[in-house]
Amino acid sequence: MNPLNQVEGRAIPLGLKNCDTDVIIPAHWLKTVSREGLGKGAFETLRTDPDNLFDSAEFQGSPILIGGDNFGCGSSREHAAWAIGDLGIRVVIAPSYSDIFSGNAVKNGILPLVLPQEAVDRLMEVAQTDPISVDLEAQTVTTPFQDRFRFEIDPFRKMCLLGGLDEISITEQSDAAIAAHEEKISSNQPWMIPAAQ
Repeated sequence: MNPLNQVEGRAIPLGLKNCDTDVIIPAHWLKTVSREGLGKGAFETLRTDPDNLFDSAEFQGSPILIGGDNFGCGSSREHAAWAIGDLGIRVVIAPSYSDIFSGNAVKNGILPLVLPQEAVDRLMEVAQTDPISVDLEAQTVTTPFQDRFRFEIDPFRKMCLLGGLDEISITEQSDAAIAAHEEKISSNQPWMIPAAQ
């Protein structure tokens, strides 16, 4: 997982409330176990409109998505985070999220940033014409117009995103302690170690 600290660029001003995981990635895309290519199916139903934001030249490559209240509600599919990540989005800004989506986002290197509705409304306005900057270390969102919004984040999630750590890499950091524990069991309780085949 790539570390995330500062993200700057145009933000897709979606603003859709209750944007569920079926909207983010429709069910017929769930047959894959690969994260690659899911960006093609991301927001598929919205992209049938020729004037949609996702296929607009103005927002191509945008690393930030601005959503509405209760973003990522619906089923628990991790494919929703995979699809957003495959679009190149590293930060989603919304007033609130589904707990499961929020957790899946962090596990996949995406910052689910929470701001009050008034701040989200202001960022939606700025996103129409100008870039937005997110600084995870400083926990701020800024605009070229001197707007500055501070956000809160769980310290563990912040550490994971800054370090590019998922559950496997966190476990690997304890490699020496795990090896020492296994050695201790092998010495003190040899019956716990399976016999070599």
